[in-house]
Amino acid sequence: MVEKVDEDVKNRILAFQRNEITEHMVYNALSKMAKGGNKRLLKKISEDELRHYGEWRSYTSRDVAPDRLIFFKYLLVSRLFGLTFAVKLMEKGEKEAEEVYEKISLVFPKAKEIVSDEIEHEKTLISMIDEEKVKYVGSLVLGLNDALVELTGALVGLTFTLQNSKLVGVAGLVTGIAASLSMSASEYLSQKSEKTEKNPLKASLYTGIAYLATVLILSAPYLLLSDYRLSLAVMFLSISLIVYVFTFFISITKETSFRRMFLEMILISLGVAAVSFVIGWFARIVFGIEV
Repeated sequence: MVEKVDEDVKNRILAFQRNEITEHMVYNALSKMAKGGNKRLLKKISEDELRHYGEWRSYTSRDVAPDRLIFFKYLLVSRLFGLTFAVKLMEKGEKEAEEVYEKISLVFPKAKEIVSDEIEHEKTLISMIDEEKVKYVGSLVLGLNDALVELTGALVGLTFTLQNSKLVGVAGLVTGIAASLSMSASEYLSQKSEKTEKNPLKASLYTGIAYLATVLILSAPYLLLSDYRLSLAVMFLSISLIVYVFTFFISITKETSFRRMFLEMILISLGVAAVSFVIGWFARIVFGIEV
């Protein structure tokens, strides 16, 4: 039947067919690594993808090989960022293909049933996936945001006050480690007093680890480089990278606006840096600091 339609439609159908068999393999592999309810859910989605592949094949009468590169990409992503992130990232690509599905449905009405199944049924199954990383994402945000705001301000202020890379790095590291312990303790007490479904100890660990990791990344340029101006530039580059990766993670797992959250976090960090620069500059003049 595919031969009766134009080449563009035929190629699109074969591309969808390849996508379905690839995602069948991904979900099947993820189900083998998961446990309990997640294992059953992923196995079910894997079976749905294989069924969709069969439906597309009924039109093309051709077998299509899976995309091995995409397969390994999503397995790696799931290892680095977690199961929920990998699954939602994969489904995001399918949402972007909705318009194409609609066009193809004019030739193959069955396409509407396939896309409906993809959007509704699988969305319901994905929402049922239970993963610890996502449950404690609020604690991660707390640790990361506080570290970015507080340490950026401290490092910029110290940079223009001391103008010595090593001193700034050591001061930032000591300040940051102490602050991470303080934040971790505060999150523990907060979760315990509010009596939420989160484990207070786990919440405090996620907050503390996110804070400490940010401290190490932002302090590293000062400890590794001798020029304080270059250290400052690399630190700002690190901030942008941290915010980009973390915002992308949140925008996918929580289905929020990447652009709005990214700009908000960057502007807050830059605003604090600007104020700290002024404070550091005045402190150096007023107190006559020379290092």
